[in-house]
Amino acid sequence: MSAKHTSEINIQVELDENRVPEKLNWSAKDGGIDRAIAKAMLLSVWDSNTQETLRIDLWTKDMPVDEMKLFFHQTLVAMADTFERATDEDKMAATMRDFCDYFAEKLELTK
Repeated sequence: MSAKHTSEINIQVELDENRVPEKLNWSAKDGGIDRAIAKAMLLSVWDSNTQETLRIDLWTKDMPVDEMKLFFHQTLVAMADTFERATDEDKMAATMRDFCDYFAEKLELTK
């Protein structure tokens, strides 16, 4: 029997006096990442007992709106890719990507 390995991903949030995020850092030693700076994060976990998604959505107060729009677009595209890999639902993934194209067009993100 092979030995099990435990991997950790750590997120550190520095808050101002009003508990608004000022700095986000994350580490994933197995991935070679140590206290990398981030301006925003979206974390979703599935609770199988309650059949619901639990979320943590954080962004620093200096996150520019134009970068937030790009962040959301790239996250939506990644979700379509992950959905396709996880479910083999290629038609729905394509529909999701169509929405991502529409999203980028309406926010004038395409160059």
